[in-house]
Amino acid sequence: MRLAVVFDSAGTLLRTYRVVKDITHGKIHLDVETTALTAASPERALLVLHVSSREIISQPPEILLSSYLTGRKIGFGVACARSVFPLDRASDILYHDTRATMGDLQECIREVWRHCREEALLVMDSGVILHLGAKAIEFTVTSGGRPFDGAQETITALHRLGIATYIASGDRVAKLEKIAEHLGIPLDRVHGVATPSIKAQIVSDLKEEYDAVAMVGDGINDLTALQRADVAILSLQQPGGKPATLYAEADYVVEKVADVVPILERIARR
Repeated sequence: MRLAVVFDSAGTLLRTYRVVKDITHGKIHLDVETTALTAASPERALLVLHVSSREIISQPPEILLSSYLTGRKIGFGVACARSVFPLDRASDILYHDTRATMGDLQECIREVWRHCREEALLVMDSGVILHLGAKAIEFTVTSGGRPFDGAQETITALHRLGIATYIASGDRVAKLEKIAEHLGIPLDRVHGVATPSIKAQIVSDLKEEYDAVAMVGDGINDLTALQRADVAILSLQQPGGKPATLYAEADYVVEKVADVVPILERIARR
Protein backbone atom coordinates (compact mmCIF):
# COMPACT_ATOMS: atom_id res chain seq x y z
CA MET A 1 0.00 0.00 0.00
CA ARG A 2 1.29 3.45 -0.94
CA LEU A 3 0.73 5.62 2.11
CA ALA A 4 1.30 9.32 2.80
CA VAL A 5 0.99 11.28 6.01
CA VAL A 6 0.37 15.01 6.36
CA PHE A 7 1.54 16.69 9.56
CA ASP A 8 0.39 19.98 10.92
CA SER A 9 3.38 21.89 12.26
CA ALA A 10 2.71 23.87 15.45
CA GLY A 11 1.55 21.58 18.24
CA THR A 12 2.10 18.42 16.20
CA LEU A 13 5.74 18.43 15.11
CA LEU A 14 6.67 21.50 17.18
CA ARG A 15 6.19 22.41 20.82
CA THR A 16 4.90 25.93 20.30
CA TYR A 17 4.78 28.87 22.68
CA ARG A 18 2.45 31.66 21.57
CA VAL A 19 2.07 35.19 22.90
CA VAL A 20 -0.65 37.67 21.96
CA LYS A 21 -1.25 41.29 22.84
CA ASP A 22 -4.83 42.51 23.13
CA ILE A 23 -4.64 45.89 21.39
CA THR A 24 -7.94 47.13 22.81
CA HIS A 25 -7.02 46.50 26.44
CA GLY A 26 -3.23 46.70 26.17
CA LYS A 27 -2.71 43.32 27.83
CA ILE A 28 -0.22 40.56 27.04
CA HIS A 29 -1.47 36.95 27.21
CA LEU A 30 1.01 34.06 27.41
CA ASP A 31 0.93 30.58 25.85
CA VAL A 32 -2.32 31.17 23.98
CA GLU A 33 -3.93 28.80 21.47
CA THR A 34 -4.22 31.34 18.67
CA THR A 35 -6.30 29.18 16.35
CA ALA A 36 -8.89 28.66 19.09
CA LEU A 37 -8.83 32.40 19.83
CA THR A 38 -9.41 33.12 16.15
CA ALA A 39 -12.13 30.50 15.78
CA ALA A 40 -14.00 31.94 18.77
CA SER A 41 -15.49 34.57 16.45
CA PRO A 42 -16.52 34.39 12.77
CA GLU A 43 -15.33 38.00 12.55
CA ARG A 44 -11.67 37.09 13.14
CA ALA A 45 -8.83 36.01 10.87
CA LEU A 46 -5.28 35.06 11.82
CA LEU A 47 -2.71 36.49 9.41
CA VAL A 48 0.95 35.48 9.16
CA LEU A 49 3.24 38.34 8.13
CA HIS A 50 5.95 37.57 5.57
CA VAL A 51 8.74 39.19 7.55
CA SER A 52 11.25 37.96 10.10
CA SER A 53 10.91 38.71 13.78
CA ARG A 54 14.43 40.17 13.83
CA GLU A 55 13.45 42.69 11.18
CA ILE A 56 10.39 43.72 13.19
CA ILE A 57 12.33 44.11 16.40
CA SER A 58 14.78 46.50 14.72
CA GLN A 59 12.11 49.10 13.92
CA PRO A 60 11.09 52.17 15.99
CA PRO A 61 8.39 50.99 18.41
CA GLU A 62 6.18 54.07 18.08
CA ILE A 63 5.36 53.81 14.37
CA LEU A 64 2.13 52.21 13.24
CA LEU A 65 2.42 48.59 12.19
CA SER A 66 0.31 49.36 9.13
CA SER A 67 2.69 52.14 8.07
CA TYR A 68 5.68 49.81 8.34
CA LEU A 69 3.93 47.06 6.37
CA THR A 70 2.87 49.35 3.55
CA GLY A 71 6.21 51.18 3.44
CA ARG A 72 8.16 47.92 3.15
CA LYS A 73 5.50 46.22 0.98
CA ILE A 74 5.25 43.32 3.43
CA GLY A 75 2.83 40.60 2.34
CA PHE A 76 0.72 38.25 4.43
CA GLY A 77 -1.17 34.97 4.37
CA VAL A 78 -4.44 33.99 6.02
CA ALA A 79 -3.52 31.13 8.36
CA CYS A 80 -6.91 30.59 10.00
CA ALA A 81 -10.45 31.96 9.76
CA ARG A 82 -13.78 30.45 10.73
CA SER A 83 -15.59 31.91 7.76
CA VAL A 84 -14.63 33.10 4.28
CA PHE A 85 -12.41 36.12 4.74
CA PRO A 86 -11.79 37.88 1.39
CA LEU A 87 -8.15 38.82 0.88
CA ASP A 88 -9.00 42.31 -0.29
CA ARG A 89 -10.89 43.05 2.92
CA ALA A 90 -8.11 41.58 5.03
CA SER A 91 -5.59 43.68 3.12
CA ASP A 92 -7.65 46.85 3.59
CA ILE A 93 -7.89 46.33 7.36
CA LEU A 94 -4.25 45.33 7.81
CA TYR A 95 -2.74 48.16 5.81
CA HIS A 96 -5.04 50.89 7.14
CA ASP A 97 -5.20 50.02 10.83
CA THR A 98 -4.62 53.04 13.10
CA ARG A 99 -4.15 51.34 16.49
CA ALA A 100 -1.45 48.65 16.52
CA THR A 101 2.16 49.82 16.67
CA MET A 102 5.47 48.10 16.04
CA GLY A 103 5.94 48.16 19.80
CA ASP A 104 2.83 46.01 20.30
CA LEU A 105 4.29 43.27 18.11
CA GLN A 106 7.78 43.75 19.54
CA GLU A 107 6.42 43.02 23.03
CA CYS A 108 5.17 39.64 21.81
CA ILE A 109 8.48 38.83 20.14
CA ARG A 110 10.54 39.71 23.21
CA GLU A 111 8.35 37.55 25.43
CA VAL A 112 8.76 34.55 23.13
CA TRP A 113 12.54 35.13 23.00
CA ARG A 114 12.65 35.37 26.79
CA HIS A 115 10.75 32.11 27.22
CA CYS A 116 12.56 30.17 24.48
CA ARG A 117 16.06 31.64 24.65
CA GLU A 118 17.72 28.36 25.65
CA GLU A 119 16.30 26.33 22.73
CA ALA A 120 18.94 24.91 20.40
CA LEU A 121 16.63 25.29 17.38
CA LEU A 122 13.91 27.94 17.48
CA VAL A 123 11.65 28.97 14.61
CA MET A 124 9.35 31.95 14.91
CA ASP A 125 6.38 33.57 13.20
CA SER A 126 4.74 36.93 13.80
CA GLY A 127 1.32 38.10 12.73
CA VAL A 128 -1.97 39.64 13.74
CA ILE A 129 -5.57 38.70 14.37
CA LEU A 130 -7.95 41.00 12.51
CA HIS A 131 -11.54 41.77 13.46
CA LEU A 132 -13.69 42.22 10.37
CA GLY A 133 -16.52 44.02 12.15
CA ALA A 134 -14.26 46.48 13.95
CA LYS A 135 -12.07 46.84 10.83
CA ALA A 136 -8.99 46.77 13.03
CA ILE A 137 -6.08 44.69 14.29
CA GLU A 138 -7.44 43.09 17.46
CA PHE A 139 -4.32 41.19 18.56
CA THR A 140 -0.64 41.09 17.64
CA VAL A 141 0.80 37.56 17.71
CA THR A 142 4.19 35.85 17.90
CA SER A 143 4.86 32.12 18.13
CA GLY A 144 8.09 30.28 18.73
CA GLY A 145 8.51 26.56 18.30
CA ARG A 146 11.05 23.77 18.57
CA PRO A 147 10.71 20.17 17.36
CA PHE A 148 9.22 17.80 19.90
CA ASP A 149 11.57 15.17 21.26
CA GLY A 150 11.32 12.23 18.89
CA ALA A 151 10.04 14.23 15.89
CA GLN A 152 13.18 13.74 13.81
CA GLU A 153 13.33 10.04 14.65
CA THR A 154 9.65 9.70 13.74
CA ILE A 155 10.16 11.12 10.24
CA THR A 156 13.22 8.92 9.71
CA ALA A 157 11.27 5.82 10.76
CA LEU A 158 8.37 6.67 8.43
CA HIS A 159 10.72 7.14 5.49
CA ARG A 160 12.33 3.75 6.20
CA LEU A 161 8.85 2.23 5.96
CA GLY A 162 8.35 3.89 2.57
CA ILE A 163 5.72 6.30 3.90
CA ALA A 164 5.79 9.74 2.28
CA THR A 165 5.72 12.67 4.72
CA TYR A 166 4.27 16.14 4.15
CA ILE A 167 3.73 19.31 6.18
CA ALA A 168 0.62 21.48 5.76
CA SER A 169 0.49 24.37 8.19
CA GLY A 170 -0.67 27.93 8.60
CA ASP A 171 2.90 28.93 9.46
CA ARG A 172 5.20 30.99 7.24
CA VAL A 173 6.93 28.97 4.49
CA ALA A 174 10.45 30.02 5.49
CA LYS A 175 9.84 28.74 9.02
CA LEU A 176 8.45 25.43 7.77
CA GLU A 177 11.34 24.87 5.38
CA LYS A 178 13.81 25.32 8.24
CA ILE A 179 11.92 22.69 10.24
CA ALA A 180 11.60 20.37 7.23
CA GLU A 181 15.35 20.48 6.60
CA HIS A 182 15.98 19.62 10.26
CA LEU A 183 13.50 16.73 10.22
CA GLY A 184 14.39 15.40 6.77
CA ILE A 185 11.14 16.19 4.95
CA PRO A 186 11.63 17.15 1.27
CA LEU A 187 11.00 20.87 0.71
CA ASP A 188 8.66 20.20 -2.21
CA ARG A 189 6.34 18.49 0.29
CA VAL A 190 6.01 21.57 2.49
CA HIS A 191 2.83 23.66 2.24
CA GLY A 192 2.86 26.89 4.21
CA VAL A 193 0.23 29.51 5.10
CA ALA A 194 -2.40 26.80 4.65
CA THR A 195 -5.91 27.64 5.85
CA PRO A 196 -8.18 24.81 7.08
CA SER A 197 -9.74 24.52 3.61
CA ILE A 198 -6.34 24.42 1.91
CA LYS A 199 -5.17 21.67 4.29
CA ALA A 200 -8.25 19.66 3.41
CA GLN A 201 -7.61 20.19 -0.32
CA ILE A 202 -4.00 19.03 0.08
CA VAL A 203 -5.27 15.82 1.68
CA SER A 204 -7.80 15.34 -1.12
CA ASP A 205 -5.17 15.89 -3.80
CA LEU A 206 -2.82 13.39 -2.18
CA LYS A 207 -5.61 10.79 -2.10
CA GLU A 208 -5.48 10.82 -5.91
CA GLU A 209 -1.79 9.85 -5.74
CA TYR A 210 -1.65 7.43 -2.79
CA ASP A 211 -3.72 4.44 -1.69
CA ALA A 212 -4.36 6.10 1.67
CA VAL A 213 -3.57 9.43 3.32
CA ALA A 214 -3.25 10.07 7.04
CA MET A 215 -3.57 13.48 8.70
CA VAL A 216 -1.92 14.27 12.04
CA GLY A 217 -3.15 17.42 13.77
CA ASP A 218 -3.86 18.93 17.13
CA GLY A 219 -6.07 22.00 16.67
CA ILE A 220 -9.47 23.09 15.43
CA ASN A 221 -7.85 24.40 12.24
CA ASP A 222 -6.99 20.77 11.38
CA LEU A 223 -10.60 19.57 11.65
CA THR A 224 -11.56 19.63 7.98
CA ALA A 225 -8.31 17.92 6.94
CA LEU A 226 -8.86 15.22 9.57
CA GLN A 227 -12.37 14.69 8.21
CA ARG A 228 -11.06 14.39 4.67
CA ALA A 229 -8.23 11.96 5.50
CA ASP A 230 -8.45 8.17 5.33
CA VAL A 231 -6.76 8.01 8.74
CA ALA A 232 -7.29 10.85 11.23
CA ILE A 233 -4.77 11.09 14.09
CA LEU A 234 -5.16 13.57 16.94
CA SER A 235 -1.97 14.47 18.82
CA LEU A 236 -2.09 15.52 22.48
CA GLN A 237 1.62 16.29 22.87
CA GLN A 238 1.07 20.07 22.92
CA PRO A 239 -0.32 20.98 26.37
CA GLY A 240 -3.85 22.35 26.53
CA GLY A 241 -7.38 21.08 26.06
CA LYS A 242 -8.71 19.92 22.70
CA PRO A 243 -12.25 20.53 21.41
CA ALA A 244 -14.58 17.53 21.62
CA THR A 245 -15.12 17.71 17.86
CA LEU A 246 -11.49 16.73 17.29
CA TYR A 247 -11.87 13.60 19.43
CA ALA A 248 -15.07 12.74 17.56
CA GLU A 249 -13.29 12.82 14.19
CA ALA A 250 -10.10 11.03 15.26
CA ASP A 251 -9.50 7.41 14.36
CA TYR A 252 -6.52 7.42 16.74
CA VAL A 253 -5.43 9.64 19.63
CA VAL A 254 -1.70 9.71 20.43
CA GLU A 255 0.22 11.15 23.35
CA LYS A 256 3.38 11.88 21.35
CA VAL A 257 4.43 12.14 17.74
CA ALA A 258 6.45 8.91 17.87
CA ASP A 259 3.21 6.98 18.47
CA VAL A 260 2.26 7.69 14.86
CA VAL A 261 4.87 5.22 13.56
CA PRO A 262 3.36 1.88 14.72
CA ILE A 263 -0.12 3.01 13.65
CA LEU A 264 0.98 3.80 10.12
CA GLU A 265 3.25 0.77 9.93
CA ARG A 266 0.25 -1.50 10.56
CA ILE A 267 -1.80 0.32 7.91
CA ALA A 268 1.02 0.28 5.34
CA ARG A 269 1.34 -3.50 5.65
CA ARG A 270 -2.30 -4.23 4.88
